Amino acid sequence: MVRRLDEALSQTDYEALATLRYTLRKFMDFSTSAAQEAGLPPQQHQALLAIKGNGSAEAMTIGMLAEKLLIAPHTATELVGRLIEGGYVTRHPDPTDKRRQTLQLTQKSEKVLQMLSSIHLVEIREMAPRLIEILTQLQARVRND
Repeated sequence: MVRRLDEALSQTDYEALATLRYTLRKFMDFSTSAAQEAGLPPQQHQALLAIKGNGSAEAMTIGMLAEKLLIAPHTATELVGRLIEGGYVTRHPDPTDKRRQTLQLTQKSEKVLQMLSSIHLVEIREMAPRLIEILTQLQARVRND
């Protein structure tokens, strides 16, 4: 059964939500610090990961990047400009649609992304049991109501 929006929440619900948010903030703080130590602003790290993690058959475009990062297209354009200046990304005309630009990672970004992704996976694996516990509590609460 799905909880209605007007149903009262229990103290346990509030505690689980607060713990989930705290745990996610801790991870984001870790991620921000790791990116900065590698010489990247966090948003640039997120952009590199989005480009590398693009599972679609299409090459990543600025519009797709904006969508993945939940930012405006003009903000993505500025971000890509900074990544190009830093030597992390190259931009090329799309062979099928010359109006679009496709993005590719450079060797420099591949190296930094490999290092950052490795340490992020270690952190996630350490946090996973606690996150699973919190999410299981929240899910069980919905089923029991």
